Amino acid sequence: MRTLIFTVTTDLNYDQRMQRICGSLARHGYDVLLVGREWPASRPLTEQAYRQHRLRCWQNKGKLFYVEFNLRLFFYLLRQRAAAWCAIDLDTALPVWLRAWLGRQPFIYDAHELFTEVPEVVARPAVQKLWRAVERFIVPRATLAYTVGPALARVFEQRYAKPFNVVRNISRLTPAELPPAPAAAPADGYILYQGALNAGRGLEALLDAMPQVAGRLVICGEGDLSQALRERAAVLGLLDSGKVDFRGFVLPAELREVTNGATVGIMLLENQGLSYYYSLANKFFDYLHAGIPQLIVDFPEYRHLNAQYEVAEVVELTPASIAAALNGLLHLNPARYHELAQNCRQARREFNWQREEQHLLALYEALWAPQPIPA
Repeated sequence: MRTLIFTVTTDLNYDQRMQRICGSLARHGYDVLLVGREWPASRPLTEQAYRQHRLRCWQNKGKLFYVEFNLRLFFYLLRQRAAAWCAIDLDTALPVWLRAWLGRQPFIYDAHELFTEVPEVVARPAVQKLWRAVERFIVPRATLAYTVGPALARVFEQRYAKPFNVVRNISRLTPAELPPAPAAAPADGYILYQGALNAGRGLEALLDAMPQVAGRLVICGEGDLSQALRERAAVLGLLDSGKVDFRGFVLPAELREVTNGATVGIMLLENQGLSYYYSLANKFFDYLHAGIPQLIVDFPEYRHLNAQYEVAEVVELTPASIAAALNGLLHLNPARYHELAQNCRQARREFNWQREEQHLLALYEALWAPQPIPA
């Protein structure tokens, strides 16, 4: 049985993409170990089909965290044995590449985002310069490289003249069929945002829109802006009125239940870097699988998918545009809500992890396929 080791800086309980990837590989005969990060408030690890290990650090943010985590990760990996080593994004790539190089084994790079172009990096030129140097070193040395969407794959290919495969971040389709699309937005539902509360997610404009929206917003997740967004909601009177509910971190199984009870999903991003502009977030597919319409921004991947199956309203990142779209779906245009909800039910049969994992498995099987002998 071949052992595969994957590394992330996230809390393993909430990393749904890695749960899908590691679970699929484990169920198809690989011995999989996923290594991540333990926060002071981390819950006990949830049971999975693969092995898990979390590293605890003294530092939990900033440069010192990355230095400490990478050192701890490298010395942990030195004690492990594997057939291949996979780094998730640049922040774990150097120790993983070094461990693979020492063992003369395949090094795999899974880019969940264009790390050098996320808002937190773009805003600091010196930091961006450092991470770009890491990227220039790491990407050409990968035996196998893949990312979450075609647009990001093209960016990497143009930068490094290296093939980049695509494994999209799509949720697994549950066997149960959804009920027929409702004739109008359910009165007992709510608007849902799930994901990190970080810069560039359109959350400020969303909160500013809520006083004009006849509906309730549920926010699942935490991040760098957690406190600032709660303060903004309080100033707007959204907390006292019950119009916004911050749920904090929610485990994936619980999050699916929350998503299934929602009426409209929120998938908004600001153009604060190429990583967001070319992104393809898992929440887009989570809403689609739940059969609920969503609001999206006019970025390439979402525009392309929405052109195939119209499942969303495209909005500008202004409170007025967001409020108008939400009120239209929730109350003013029931026929439009029904149309988008019905389209979700058709699209979910095309976009699901059961299809996506076949490509993932083929990529890993090819790592050990016999190479043709040159003539």
